Amino acid sequence: MMKKSLLAAVLLSFAVLPAIAAAETWKNVPLIDHNCVDKVKSDPDQHETSCLIKCAKSGYGVLTSDGTWVKLDKKGNEEALAALKATTKTSGIRVTVEGERSGDMIKVSSLTID
Repeated sequence: MMKKSLLAAVLLSFAVLPAIAAAETWKNVPLIDHNCVDKVKSDPDQHETSCLIKCAKSGYGVLTSDGTWVKLDKKGNEEALAALKATTKTSGIRVTVEGERSGDMIKVSSLTID
């Protein structure tokens, strides 16, 4: 019985590790809407907040340090839009995002404007 309990505990710990290891943080990365990503990718800090709000329906993403645009999930889009509506910044929106990346999407656990 002790061996079965120990084996179960070890197997469970291995099942939990990938979920823990998958969490990532992207700090001070540009927030860009899908409509404008190609237009502003070379100079994202010139992208205006009003444009980000107007293009909300296209979806948001972040520009990673290697120049890849990674889209946000539904929760991330909702948090981004709420943060954009609350900010006084008129351009150069950079965010910190915590979540799990799966392919070309981030499952967002939190998003804040820097």
